[in-house]
Amino acid sequence: MKKLIKSSQINTRFKSIKQIEYDNSRYPGRVYTPFMPMLDNIVEFIERSDYGTDDEFFQLNVSGKVMNFQLHYLDFFPQVYYNHPRDKEAAIVSFHYYFLDFFGDAVEYLYRDEYKEFLPRLPKLSWCLSFWPEQVGFWPQRRDPRIRDIKGIANFLASSPVLKQIDMNLYTTELFSPESKFYQAESIVLTLNTNLVPPFLRHFQGRQALLICDRWNNLDLTEFMNRWKSGEGSRKLEYLSIRSRVITRNEVLNAIGVKYIDESKTPPTHKLPKLLHSGFGPNTEPIISHSYVVRETDNRVASVSIREDTFYFGVWKETVDEFLRMVK
Repeated sequence: MKKLIKSSQINTRFKSIKQIEYDNSRYPGRVYTPFMPMLDNIVEFIERSDYGTDDEFFQLNVSGKVMNFQLHYLDFFPQVYYNHPRDKEAAIVSFHYYFLDFFGDAVEYLYRDEYKEFLPRLPKLSWCLSFWPEQVGFWPQRRDPRIRDIKGIANFLASSPVLKQIDMNLYTTELFSPESKFYQAESIVLTLNTNLVPPFLRHFQGRQALLICDRWNNLDLTEFMNRWKSGEGSRKLEYLSIRSRVITRNEVLNAIGVKYIDESKTPPTHKLPKLLHSGFGPNTEPIISHSYVVRETDNRVASVSIREDTFYFGVWKETVDEFLRMVK
């Protein structure tokens, strides 16, 4: 049966499956494939409580574990019913080994959750974690989203694999040490309530970052840009956006030393697939800008744009000559 499914779907649906994501950060937990072109549920995990009798479910063996299933009443994807959170955790493990056997290395496997919850350490599985402090008082909705102490998180990161994505709201005057695995995450969404932009830009080794900050200094961006242009830093960076309250467009562009495409011409559009689904759409925010910078070591180009309260920086795989040939 497995061979029949593969042979019938390999040239159609399976080609569009690039990632399988286990989302345990909300209820109900679910497994889905993002970007097809929209999120496509594979299975949901529902706490059974006192719902239904055994004859209302059908049972399937998934990697040696027998589970109770129903079909979603509207969309008809399967739902797994469990009695205890430990059963859900065991179900996620079983599904992962089933998908590994079915897809192998053809897809990327991601696990999304909060960092203090159950975190399965499984082969080929990357973590995408949101970091939140403890709730305030009894009610979960009163939880303050701002992190005021990073010591516990620093210890957690030191003992964990490098994360695929980090989502964090920092309300501190310090950032992680330069050696921290925090900076090695491929994708980071970071809210800063103090000006910690300089150390982040100085040490970030990942590919995509979205920063939201109350304030910054133009000199901070100048330092980052000089390091990038000289080839000293951010070698893997593909996309960066920084949203702040006030960004003085001309002052910033002049400070970082951009080059310009003739205003009568149309620059190419910089757009990349997001490493992970976040916000709207599967791609990064398009950058259509007459301003660009060039890296001295390999002549790679980055488009630079400032729109309203956001600074955008997108690195091209093309050299400056190849980039200018794309200008219309």
